[in-house]
Amino acid sequence: MTPTLYRAAFMHTPSSPFTDADALHVQEDGGLLVDGGVITASGNFAALRTAHPGAQVNDLRGGVLLPGFIDTHVHYPQVRIIGGLGMPLLDWLERCALPEEARLADHAYARAVAKDFLHGLRCNGTTTALVFGSHFKGAMDVFFEEAAQTGLRTVAGQVVSDRMLRPELHTTPERAYAEGKALIERWHGVGRARYAVTPRFSLSAGEGILDACAALMTEFPDVHFTSHINENVREVQTVRELFPGHLDYLDTYDRAGLLGRRSVLAHSVHTTDRELGQMAAHHCTAAHCPCSNSALGSGLFPLGRHLNAGVHVSLGTDVGGGTGFSMLKEGLQAYFMQQLLGEGGVPLSPAHLLYLSTRAGAEALDLHEQIGDFSVGKAFDAVWLRPPEGSTLEAILGHAESASETLAALYANGTQADVAQVWVGGDEVHARTGFKSSESVQKQPPVLAS
Repeated sequence: MTPTLYRAAFMHTPSSPFTDADALHVQEDGGLLVDGGVITASGNFAALRTAHPGAQVNDLRGGVLLPGFIDTHVHYPQVRIIGGLGMPLLDWLERCALPEEARLADHAYARAVAKDFLHGLRCNGTTTALVFGSHFKGAMDVFFEEAAQTGLRTVAGQVVSDRMLRPELHTTPERAYAEGKALIERWHGVGRARYAVTPRFSLSAGEGILDACAALMTEFPDVHFTSHINENVREVQTVRELFPGHLDYLDTYDRAGLLGRRSVLAHSVHTTDRELGQMAAHHCTAAHCPCSNSALGSGLFPLGRHLNAGVHVSLGTDVGGGTGFSMLKEGLQAYFMQQLLGEGGVPLSPAHLLYLSTRAGAEALDLHEQIGDFSVGKAFDAVWLRPPEGSTLEAILGHAESASETLAALYANGTQADVAQVWVGGDEVHARTGFKSSESVQKQPPVLAS
């Protein structure tokens, strides 16, 4: 197969801006040589063209190429209930989320939801997602089947609970183990799918369910783990009452043996210093979901406390409790939250937002050797942002004077409408309706000079 040389203005963060002032790498007229879905050379386009005269050129000037977005907390069953505003978490679950999640017992309905969900991811430029699944095994088989058709990378698992939800969403430890094992054996490591052991949260998962989850992780040590933690004050208090012999919320997972490098805990808004210390010691990730935390009134995420404790942080859209699939919007809301915290907040630059949306997610999923940036040897997972002609964002990008200004404009103004094309492992998984990349040669790229 002939290699493809992508010509584009591109940006990526191979390292963290929280620790490296030069983390943002920029190519104003760059080239990425892709062979077999893998980046084999990266740099100035003219130099790469000279070195590889036989490569097929895909001209992406006129927009900005970024690594594919990585969403580390997003609920598959909740795509059709986005917009349930005006309620705190537990009320929203009872009125909006759980009735909808119960409908996925119907396989035909689950398949339709899966199609909607996966379309929402890819048309927003998300190429990898840690997916909070359905309570029903059949709905998870359907999900993995549909995900394989899209080409997206998904880390997902059946959600398990045995109390305080609707009865039809409850299971037993024995069934949770048996169904989880069957799903792992069928789907984990098949194509671009991986499995995540997923108790909903300790409020609805008793010790027997957590032990069943731990048994799966012991038997299959390369699977992932995800759940919720410390999202809402009332939730935290209820968990404390349900586990009177435990130190705190995190301790419910820790004592079960569920914490490790591939553990991602969503929200972490009201986390104590002790919990942060333990999360860092276990190399866990906190998936920050700023739109959801704002919409449900859960609180302002203490990013500085997490970073000071050594806890890794990535971003998630949450979806049902949030406001959509856009990681650009999620990054912008993360910026707003830190601004509102004042002296307690962490000033976030555009480079921070790009890192949190891309490489930080790859690190959270222990996939940073494969995806997350445009380094040589990584898979070509990419999103090309090219605003429609005549749009406000196009006008802004035409006047940007630096890479930082360009990136800030994308996060402040970018939407699904600006996502022109998306690739996973070199395979195109989305193209904007009616759009052809050859149109891009008619306009010069935005200024990316740093």
